[in-house]
Amino acid sequence: MHYLVVDDETRLTDLVVRYLSESGHTAEGRYDGPSGLAAARDPRLDAVVLDVMLPRMDGVEVCRTLRGEGVDVPVILLTARGAVSERVAGLDAGADDYVVKPFAMEELLARLRAISRRRADPAGRLRIGDLVLDPEQQRAWRGDCELDLSRREFAVLHVLMENAGRVVSRLQLLNEVWDGETDLRSNAIDVHVSKLRAKVDRAFDRTTITTLRGRGYRLETAP
Repeated sequence: MHYLVVDDETRLTDLVVRYLSESGHTAEGRYDGPSGLAAARDPRLDAVVLDVMLPRMDGVEVCRTLRGEGVDVPVILLTARGAVSERVAGLDAGADDYVVKPFAMEELLARLRAISRRRADPAGRLRIGDLVLDPEQQRAWRGDCELDLSRREFAVLHVLMENAGRVVSRLQLLNEVWDGETDLRSNAIDVHVSKLRAKVDRAFDRTTITTLRGRGYRLETAP
């Protein structure tokens, strides 16, 4: 999962980012409202942790602006103890949950997991580790880096991610990507998979797409 943490307490923000990273996720921090708003528009985010009391633009206004723009990323508000009015305003602005400061890191992570489960991805994005594919926009990313894929490479990656952890045969790729325009005797499939692997794996020193001789290809669910 990829998270954004927005809080003007830099030490707290950095601690949360580090904790989430050490828990197997990716996370980034921002320290004021406008920069948090800009970062929260990233379609790869799974959730945003947003402090209410932010300089230049408070967290409630950030949340309200995101919802007004149609950005449906799950939001957890950080509020002060006893600040009932802040929590009500935040939830009315479109926040999904809140955590009262001071909080335990374990509780925050549990709440992040919970809202990620509750909220379906409206754009139908596929995520396998730090590999993200957006079928609607025809875009894909590895971590923070957008991948420069051809139409066919994107289609192959789409099929592999939809079947992550399972073997995808050359015949399946032939039918779903090439629509019968080539045949199994051609090396077109192998060439495209090789080019895709160079962009998705070798450029990042990963082994995500594996070849199973005589069976097909598989996108591994754990790097």
